[in-house]
Parts: sequence; C-alpha cells; structure tokens
Amino acid sequence: MSDTRQFWLDSLTKIVRPVLENLSEGRLAAAMPVEHHPNSLDRREYTYLEAFGRAMTGLAPWLAHPAEDADEEKARLAWCSLARKALRMAVDPASSDCMNFERGQQPIVDAAFLAQAILRAPEELWDKLDGETQRLLVEKMKRTRTRKPSFNNWLLFSATIEAFLRRAGEPDWDPMRIDYALRQHEQWYAGDGVYCDGPRFHWDYYNSFVIQPMLLDVLNAASDFSPDWQTMRAPMMRRAARYAAVLEQLINADGSYPIIGRSSCYRFGAFQSLSQAALLGNLPETLAPAQARCALTAVIRRVMSYQSMFDENGWLTLGVCGHQPDMAEFYISTGSLYLCSAVFLPLGLPESHPFWADADCPWTAKRLWNGENGLCDHALYD
Repeated sequence: MSDTRQFWLDSLTKIVRPVLENLSEGRLAAAMPVEHHPNSLDRREYTYLEAFGRAMTGLAPWLAHPAEDADEEKARLAWCSLARKALRMAVDPASSDCMNFERGQQPIVDAAFLAQAILRAPEELWDKLDGETQRLLVEKMKRTRTRKPSFNNWLLFSATIEAFLRRAGEPDWDPMRIDYALRQHEQWYAGDGVYCDGPRFHWDYYNSFVIQPMLLDVLNAASDFSPDWQTMRAPMMRRAARYAAVLEQLINADGSYPIIGRSSCYRFGAFQSLSQAALLGNLPETLAPAQARCALTAVIRRVMSYQSMFDENGWLTLGVCGHQPDMAEFYISTGSLYLCSAVFLPLGLPESHPFWADADCPWTAKRLWNGENGLCDHALYD
C-alpha cells in the first residue's frame, strides 16, 4: 500500500474507531463524551446516532470493495464485521446503545446519513445483515417519517431514507418524498454548480456536506424508477463536477482553506463533494485524479496536525484547527463532528486507480501561487 493511502486509512480509522468499537460492544453512550454549545441541553438525545451515521457515511465506500493489498483486505473485512455488529446494537431494543430514531427533529438527519452509508456499501451493510437486524433497521428508518423536514436541504434526508427503503425491498417506499426533494432542488439551483439551501443562498459548505452528495447518491440508487429522475442525473453530475473544481481551488498551497459559514466544525467534511467526484469518476477534465488526491491530502494533513482535534481518549473535539469550542453552533455536539469522515470517500477506489497510482502533482493554488502557468477558470453555464 502506498504511504499516502496508508495515511488516509490510518486517519479515517483513527477518527471512527472509538465510535464503532464502543458501539459494537454496547458501551457507546457510556464512553462517549458529549461536548456541546452551553445553550443546547438536549444533545444527548441525538449525539449517538449522529456519531454513528456520520462515521459510517465516510467509512462505507472503503468497506464496499475488496482491497488489492492483502493486509488492507484483512483490515477491511474486520471493519465490515465491526460495522455490522454496531448496526445491530444501534437498533436492538435490548441494547444499551439502542438509538433514538423517533424523538425530536434531529434523528431524521442522521438516520439519513446512516441510510446514505448503506447505499454506498449495500452488499456489506445490508445484504450481509441477519434478518432480524434488517427488520429492526427498517422499522427504525420508517419511524422518521413522522417528522416533517425543514424546507431546505433537509428534504434530501427524507429522500435518502426512502432510497434506502427501496434498496431494502420495502414495498411501501415512498417515491413522492424523493421526487419532491429532487424537483425542489432543481428549483433551488443557483447556477455555476451550486444550489441554494432552501429559497435563499447561504455561504457555507452545505453543498458539500449534504446537497450534492445526497442528490447523486439518491439518483444513483433510484433513478431507474422514473424517466424524469434519469433525465436529472446528467445535469446534476455536471454541476457536481463544477463544484468539485471550485472546492479544489479553495485548497490553499499550505493545505488550509476558507472557514466559511455554519457547521465549520465538520472540518474537512467540507470537501465531501470533491472526494465523491473522485470516487464516482466525475472529476472535470481540468482536474486530474492525482491532483485531487494531493490537494485533499494537504487538507487532511493540515487539519490532523492539530493534536487537540482529539481528546485524551481519541474522541473528536469541537473546532476546526484543534479544540475551538466557541465555533460550535447550538445544534453541534461531539457526535455531529464525525461528518468529517466524508473526506475519505476515495478509499473506495482500488490502489491501482489513477487517483492513488499516478505520480504526485501540485494542486491549483500550489501551482499558481508558485508562479507556474495555468488555465483560467470558467463558470458552468447550464
């Protein structure tokens, strides 16, 4: 395995290990600290499903495909088994870590991240589950239907859960929840590869945290159901490729990036769309896979260099550049932070793929600010 891929894998497993190991043994709630905004006193109701769903959505692509390296494959199989044990503990009523899918608004969010993870690795995270765990998981997912999602990116949480239910073979999956989310986001498309988050545009990374990745994952899982959905897929892929190019250009020569908007404490999860474009083979022609790898590696190294990113027991702390608790909004707690795992999606590509195998090359900011020649940037007109 290359040193870079090993660094990525070590970083991912360092982040998610406390969540999955403790949950698989039924002691997540007992072991995980719950750091949160001082004015938000209800986060223990939600933080455990947040941690699990978000950790899994970044881990899933690596779990989905056998590795070419024997040692990596051994590790992957062990993590697949751990993930399935954790899934059972999360939904088993007899488990001390049985999670909240039905109380309050927040569970619809993180049930969706868990559903997204399963859509990214269905053979490992659904087909290989025992029948009782499948039944309990479906039952839990359906309990989120009692909540009305907010009129913004939350529509995609309902859509993602329904896409999972379709994959699970549930005859009462609801295509209307998917159709409404897809059509409404078409209305919210702002141009040049970005969507508004609801009726108004927000300067933040929610196009990468939620909007673009869930749009594509829902379409990849369910577009065959409707010709209208199939028609949406090509333009949404083009927009995602353009947005991936923009994200790559936001990565500075030193691996830092603009910290803009809400939920910045999700750290390098802000680059999920760039990582997803690499995973899906949807990078624009102007952005070589190795260039994306080097840019993302620079971000991961920069953020991971702050030792206070983790507490003394290996749990994530609030902040971006280490422990910065004042950066957390009222809805963010320890569990929320595990969406940072989404930067690691390209681990789902084989080591022989150009993303991993091609020689290092400078990313846009590093090349241009070094005075090298480069192509000018252009908007996407669609």
